[in-house]
Amino acid sequence: MNTRISPLHLALLFVTALVFAWSGWRPYDRLTWWLETTPGILGALLLIATYTRFRFTTLCYTLIALHIMLLCVGGHYTYARVPLFNWLEPIFGWHRNHFDRLGHFAQGFVPALIARELFIRLRVVSSSGWRCAIVILICMGISALYELLEWVTALTAGSASTAFLGTQGDVWDTQEDMFMALIGAICALVFMSRWQNKQMRKLPSRL
Repeated sequence: MNTRISPLHLALLFVTALVFAWSGWRPYDRLTWWLETTPGILGALLLIATYTRFRFTTLCYTLIALHIMLLCVGGHYTYARVPLFNWLEPIFGWHRNHFDRLGHFAQGFVPALIARELFIRLRVVSSSGWRCAIVILICMGISALYELLEWVTALTAGSASTAFLGTQGDVWDTQEDMFMALIGAICALVFMSRWQNKQMRKLPSRL
């Protein structure tokens, strides 16, 4: 058990906390803010609670922090009103705000590396081919679960859930969100695996 806290990890936590605090200051819609940021809050608490028992690579922690920050930005403005992507709409000829697509890409990208690191370090799956397939399926399962949660929210909250759903009139929004998560997971495995392997080799032999 490693009780020493990495200064870099502490810095990531501090910056994430600052973004979270900013996000919670007069958000566009308080209910949407809670719905968007709660997964990030729960994830951060879980990582803090398990930090001394299982420490991820700095790569994973950095990507997790960035993902939580994305959730905070989306929660503050709502996904359909993030200013940067509103500015990009006329440049690229978009007919909607695509910040939610970035969020769903991260929803596949970051969990893919988390699952991959757990599988390798805990020796859950030894075959690289099976490991990649299972990681992708896990990410798609997470994406599908999130879409189901959006559906339940829409049924229970009615019109109050509009900002949370963020469909912006797109009838294929659910399918496109899941497709972005799939692309994110594949990109993580293709482009980040070597970097992750390099960081894992530098970790102490004990978890």
